Amino acid sequence: MRVLIAILLALSAAPAEREVKVRLETTKGAVVIAVHHDWAPRGAARFLELVEARYFDDSRFFRVVRGQWAQFGINRDPRVASAWRTRTIPDDPRRESNTRGRVAFAFAVPDGRTTQVYISLRDNSYQDEQGFVPFGEVVEGMDVADALDSEYGERAGGGIRAGRQQPLFDGGNAYLDREFPRLDRLLRARVMR
Repeated sequence: MRVLIAILLALSAAPAEREVKVRLETTKGAVVIAVHHDWAPRGAARFLELVEARYFDDSRFFRVVRGQWAQFGINRDPRVASAWRTRTIPDDPRRESNTRGRVAFAFAVPDGRTTQVYISLRDNSYQDEQGFVPFGEVVEGMDVADALDSEYGERAGGGIRAGRQQPLFDGGNAYLDREFPRLDRLLRARVMR
């Protein structure tokens, strides 16, 4: 809790100090995301809250479409994933575009962002008008994001809007490891100090 308070205090400081870096350790290597509070304050705060809660640890990149996006954010434990599923946050106004390397929350309905995040592997600026709001950007390891296993594409989890994620919520990692064993793992996510 003290760490989360320190992060939130840092985010409320001067604009130059409003960036926090998060390191994602994956089975392909490390990805570093610069989280920008001024781009999307609610999205940035939620992402950092999930990192501090270790929500992403030992999860899967369950929706990777080569050259489009790499999505993660359903907890390994069905009880934990279900508990967070209804903890929505209000939308942020868009200040930045969904270009290559940007990181945003996936959502199904307005004001419905919860825990699922994706990295744009290309210029996805066509999503700007749909309400997808970047809160960060990959500053190291874009080659790692590009290399994440994409053989399953939409089959392993589809998008939130596709309505095919219930097995992930019901079965967690046990389901994904059984049905899609070559998905890359997000081993741990930590704020860089």
